[in-house]
Amino acid sequence: MNQIGPVPEPVRTRLSPPAPEGPRRGGVVEALWLPMRLAWRQLRADRARLLSAIAGVLFACVLVFMQLGFRSALFDSATKLLGAMQADIFLIHPMTTVSFKPETMPRTRASQALALPEVQAAVPIYLAQSTWRNPETGTRRAIQLVGFDTEAGVMDFPGLMPLVEALKRPDTVAFDRRSRPEFGDVAKLLAAQGPFDVQIGSSRMQVVGLIEIGPSFGADGNLVMSELNFRRIAKERRRETVDLVAIKLRPGADRAAAIARLTALLPADVRVLAGPDLVAHERAYWEQATPIGFIFAFGSLMGLVVGMVIVYQILFSDIATHLKEYATLKAIGFANGYLRRVVLSAALILAVLGFLPGLALSTFLYDVVGKGTFLPLVMDASRAGGVFLLIFAMCGLAGLLAMRKLGDANPADMF
Repeated sequence: MNQIGPVPEPVRTRLSPPAPEGPRRGGVVEALWLPMRLAWRQLRADRARLLSAIAGVLFACVLVFMQLGFRSALFDSATKLLGAMQADIFLIHPMTTVSFKPETMPRTRASQALALPEVQAAVPIYLAQSTWRNPETGTRRAIQLVGFDTEAGVMDFPGLMPLVEALKRPDTVAFDRRSRPEFGDVAKLLAAQGPFDVQIGSSRMQVVGLIEIGPSFGADGNLVMSELNFRRIAKERRRETVDLVAIKLRPGADRAAAIARLTALLPADVRVLAGPDLVAHERAYWEQATPIGFIFAFGSLMGLVVGMVIVYQILFSDIATHLKEYATLKAIGFANGYLRRVVLSAALILAVLGFLPGLALSTFLYDVVGKGTFLPLVMDASRAGGVFLLIFAMCGLAGLLAMRKLGDANPADMF
């Protein structure tokens, strides 16, 4: 009988389809690397189209970075004054919604808070706005006044401690060196001639030093002074009312327990808040009671939509241009899943190529705009990571939408 030998394996060529079970070597890495390499070669084939796609992603990236940066900087500046107050607990009027328009409360609430043994100090704080006459040009501009017992040790603005003794003297103030330049070059004048006189409202005061707070939504500059000197400027203020009370606890005291006891002790015309909660209360006003939060969120969304449309058009056009090639891949055995990975790989490549220059440009713009507006615009890792995820999601969604064109890659229609 004729013996039938073993059937030889077919010779594989470049056009032979892959094994049905997928890549035999490399596993997941090969399944992702090969589509990405093909996607990169397709994108690189048309340099003009590639540069247009990168420019679209870069535009969306910079727009989102700037919107989020402005939003964060404006909120940070709005809470800068309260955040610089280093007290453990604050007392405010329950009807106070924002610090630059506070509701007053009785000054006696500070004395009542001292009834608790864990309270070391309770310092009344006075807030008001007056006009500052520029010592160089003579122009007037609104400025924030902050008055309190400067030697109580409850408030800790940068630069305040060396000025405590000088601020005890009548008619003396400390100027915020981070105020806008429209108030004049106060630091230069102090360095040149030492303490000098300025007009604040209708009063003549002497600037004896510099502290650091920063401008906010409510004020472009700040002055810090003693309680007595505050009353000399804000003569219309009633002596028996205050705007805030800053409380310092004794070392080792439980802040949560102290807040609970103060809430039970004090009347209903007082709200007791921890320092971080007071900052959050101020921030919530600007986020929820004003259109600022919505405006910046909407601007970021529009940037993402514009970028997604550009990437979608590029990917869709790329698929349409190479439709015969995709049909050929299907004809030799590549599944739709492989082709989808090619499109998503192209979206990922565009996200990375657009994000990196967008990050560099946004960091540069943060520095330029921050110096021009005195807003705390700072690029941090969490924001960079969050924006990259948004850009990647934008490009991925554009890729998913462009995938619908792959349905037209039918080998029977192409050949």
